[in-house]
Formats: sequence, C-alpha cells, structure tokens
Amino acid sequence: MKAVVWHGKRDVRVEEVPDPRIEQPTDAVIRVTSTGLCGSDLHLYEVLSPFMTPGDILGHEPMGVVTEVGPAVTGLRPGDRVVVPFQIACGFCFMCERGLQTQCETTQVREQGSGAALFGYTKLYGSVPGGQAEYLRVPQAHYGPVVVPPDVPDDRYLYLSDVLPTAYQAVAYADVPKDGTLLVLGLGPIGDMCCRLALLQGARQVIGVDLVPERLARARARGVTTLDLTGEDDIVETVRDLTDGRGADSVVDAVGMEAHGSTAGKLVQDLGGLLPGKAAEKIAGRAGVDRLSALYLAIDLVRRGGTISLSGVYGGMADPMPMLTLFDKQIQLRMGQANVRRWLPDILPLLAGDDQLGVEDFATHHLRLDQAPDAYAMFQRKETGKIVMTV
Repeated sequence: MKAVVWHGKRDVRVEEVPDPRIEQPTDAVIRVTSTGLCGSDLHLYEVLSPFMTPGDILGHEPMGVVTEVGPAVTGLRPGDRVVVPFQIACGFCFMCERGLQTQCETTQVREQGSGAALFGYTKLYGSVPGGQAEYLRVPQAHYGPVVVPPDVPDDRYLYLSDVLPTAYQAVAYADVPKDGTLLVLGLGPIGDMCCRLALLQGARQVIGVDLVPERLARARARGVTTLDLTGEDDIVETVRDLTDGRGADSVVDAVGMEAHGSTAGKLVQDLGGLLPGKAAEKIAGRAGVDRLSALYLAIDLVRRGGTISLSGVYGGMADPMPMLTLFDKQIQLRMGQANVRRWLPDILPLLAGDDQLGVEDFATHHLRLDQAPDAYAMFQRKETGKIVMTV
C-alpha cells in the first residue's frame, strides 16, 4: 500500500509499504478514505524529529471502511464506515472508565513515561503506524472506532478523530462563565473550531488572535472579534478595553510549542535536530524547552482568577514558567490531549441535521495522498487552513 513516511526534518515521502494485518484479537483493519493533516503533525515535521525513526508512517486523523476484524471485536463488522480517534484506548481500565482515555492503562507507553499510545506519533507514544495511508491497523478496535452513517460526505464526521474533541475539551477546560469572554490564541483549525463551539454554546464574546490574514477573516466571518498580532495596537490593552479593564475570563492557547516571537526558544528547539539520534533524543527529552510566547501572552490576557486552557502541544521538559505571576493572578491551568470518547456524546448531536459548525466546508484544501509532501510544506508555511487528504 501507499503511505506517508517520515525520513527526516521536513522530509516526508509517499512510499510503498507492507499492508497492515490483524495482529491481535482486538484489531481491525480499515481502508482509509480520508485523513487529516494536523498541526501536531508539524511538530514531527520540525521540533520532535529526535523522537522519530526513518520509515515511521504518519497521521492520526483517519476515517474509512472496515475490511477485517479480529475475533474479539464486537459491534464492528466489515463494511462499516468508521472514524478512528487519534489515541488508542481500551475502554475498560481505571483511566478509561473516568473519561481519561489519553491515559489508558492498557496502552500506556510506560517505557517512555507517556500516556496512551497514539497513531503515527513518535516512539514517545508507541511508534504505532499512522493513518496517512491506504490501509490502517486499528488496535483496541472493540472500543476505539466510531461507526458513522454511510450516506454523508466524509468531512461531516472526519473531525471526530481529533479536531472536534480537541476543541470541545479546550473550551470545556476553559470553563467560560455564563455571558463571559473567551479569548482564543491561534486561529488554525483547532482555534477556529474552539471559536465556533464557544459561540454555539452561548459565550457573550469570543476574541480570536492570530497573525495570518486569511485565518482572521475566516473567524471574523463567523462572528468572532479578531485581533491581528502584527498590528500596531497593543493586544493586552485592546483586550482589556474589550473586557471592562480586566482581561478575558478564559483563554485557550491553541498555538503551543511553535509560537512565533521567541528566537532563543527556537534555537534551543533546533539544537536537537543538529545532534546525532541518541544525543538529540536525550537533549529533547530532558532539557528541551518550548517557544513560550503564546503561553506568556495568555497569562497577560487572562483576568485575575481566570482560566487558561492549553490545547496547543508543548513538549519541553525544562520550560521556564512565570510562577509568581500565575500564583499572584490566581490563574487556573488545565491541559492535556483530548479524551476523544469522553466528549463524543456531546459532539455527535451537533453533527446531525443542519451543519451548525460548518464542518463540511471546514477544510480549505483537499489533496490526494500522493500530494502529502506538498501538503506538509504548504501547511508549515501557513499557506492553508485545514488540509484533508483523500485516499
């Protein structure tokens, strides 16, 4: 089969690889029909390369049709159309029963000190072959895959794999007060969807901050108050003017480790890519730091007693945190990978009937799988919004 394969920093290729097969009784195999390109994939393209191995198959936002199931898989059969969550969880362990599927005790990657295994996401999360491929082996298929209707476009349900639950959890963790203000830093796919969900849920004011004109225009068209990070106005003062001088009740940082504005942080991040494999992994795993400009800005923008929800991925082990300010402002911090299954009962009704969230035209580009190298390069340069690859 064809798959998107990692070979090095900014080097992904579409190659022929062996077809997946049933390896465990709880496995299934699906024929992928659509697969998303995620901002988290760019971390593998750039920052997290020390944890990658040449030949790794990328991707964690797939949907498709079941072709084969293992003998222990119930509730799923060949021919079913499914979306596959990005994390691999069992559904019955202590963590899964508490809605913390990203901490699943059955698939935790204990040798790396990490949570649940993820598709296509480094040795830190199990080196499980990903979904940017023609076929995908799905472990724990008795629980993970979500059966969806056969007669609607893929884009209606594809984002259940990651974008929708990640944005939903980010907004839930932000705990926006009734008639409050949510500020979203970063209007890429996750930030954009956070804004849509918050408005749908009744936030009085949603403010979106970015520096890409197309992203700002897209959010503004849906009723978001947008602020251009590259403009002449002081963002912090502008937000205070919009919020009775206090700052936003809640802030979602949808940017994470690759924030603009920190040259020193980028240099430290890039150091790993200049070292041999084991040395790079050791540096990134023990002394890595992130570009924290987005997080620092979030701390400035949130009001005293407010909440910051981190959905942008951070990977540093030695990040300097402004603890005095966090403590003095009595800021609450919530964060983590989205627990996909936890939020599906809340999200699925939003996808029935009218397209309330605009998911069917959410993708700005649809490309073929064999165009993946171009897709990664375009997305990294912020020339696109959400990219969906068809298989």
